[in-house]
Amino acid sequence: MIKTLDHVGIAVKDASAVVAVYRALGLEPEGSEEVPSQKVKVTFIPVGDTRLELLEAATDDSPIAKSIEARGEGVHHLAFAVDDLEAALASCQRAGMRLIDAAPRPGAHHNVIAFVHPKSTHGVLVELCKKE
Repeated sequence: MIKTLDHVGIAVKDASAVVAVYRALGLEPEGSEEVPSQKVKVTFIPVGDTRLELLEAATDDSPIAKSIEARGEGVHHLAFAVDDLEAALASCQRAGMRLIDAAPRPGAHHNVIAFVHPKSTHGVLVELCKKE
């Protein structure tokens, strides 16, 4: 079902300050975009076949703003690429997992996405994504 680790989402207060850290490590961002449905600005940093996604709140009531307020900056979620997102969600439901998204929704980088609640994955917020 899972093809690859697509990206690691990192909640940040200021993406430009964080980009400077990764540039010092020899990594360059490949761009950014805003995802209005999630009230977030995403900056993409390729690392081999995967990416780091720096998640910066676009509004004060963004889920990322709330996450940073509660837990501080840092790893927010792991995202796994799948071939069939609906089938992956159905498999999670059959396994008794709690879904944040019962149906796919638009995400960054031309993906449709759905999240699995961290209470079902031993504390890790999991995103399932499929390229559109």
